[in-house]
Amino acid sequence: VVASYWGIKGEEVKKEDGTPWKWNCFRPWETYQADLTIDLKKHHVPTTFLDKLAYWTVKSLRFPTDVFFQRRYGCRAMMLETVAAVPGMVGGMLLHCKSLRRFEHSGGWIKTLLDEAENERMHLMTFMEVSQPRWYERALVFTVQGVFFNAYFLAYLASPKLAHRVVGYLEEEAIHSYTEFLKELDKGTIENVPAPAIAIDYWRLPADSTLRDVVMVVRADEAHHRDVN
Repeated sequence: VVASYWGIKGEEVKKEDGTPWKWNCFRPWETYQADLTIDLKKHHVPTTFLDKLAYWTVKSLRFPTDVFFQRRYGCRAMMLETVAAVPGMVGGMLLHCKSLRRFEHSGGWIKTLLDEAENERMHLMTFMEVSQPRWYERALVFTVQGVFFNAYFLAYLASPKLAHRVVGYLEEEAIHSYTEFLKELDKGTIENVPAPAIAIDYWRLPADSTLRDVVMVVRADEAHHRDVN
């Protein structure tokens, strides 16, 4: 079976126990164990005009999200990740083009931002297994992604510093949302179902992990992205 764009048969990848690796969107060497000791309460106090602009822009975006999703945190997470995966790709793309124009290295930032985008995409792939979006939520993704991609693209061209600060504050809000998600799981409002297989393999979680464990590692990822940006 031809399994690649170039017409070359893909390599047969196996897990450490010798069983076949079932995922083609990531490989064993791209998996990791999340650092759950990261400081979740860290906050960058806005001082400059750009800081305050970024902060209040993000705060204003939270209100319609709260109204639309309310306490349906599974669907909220799905929507959040479709947006969160955009900045890293846009920033990485623009830095890639800048590196080509200036014939200079990026200091590792291109790979860092593209890795961030991929990590956020894997969050989405995970939550798609947990919460099946309704048709109007899928339609909303088209609209939000189209507007956000272009707005962020223009913001990054105008001021990369502003763009990264926006992402930093978005990640702070993501940490808050996932913390509320955990509270609902602990109260029993949301069923603590078994973790999807893709999450167990991607974060190297124990086989008996649950949705709560997944939310914990995703929240830790968001804290890391907050610090990077």
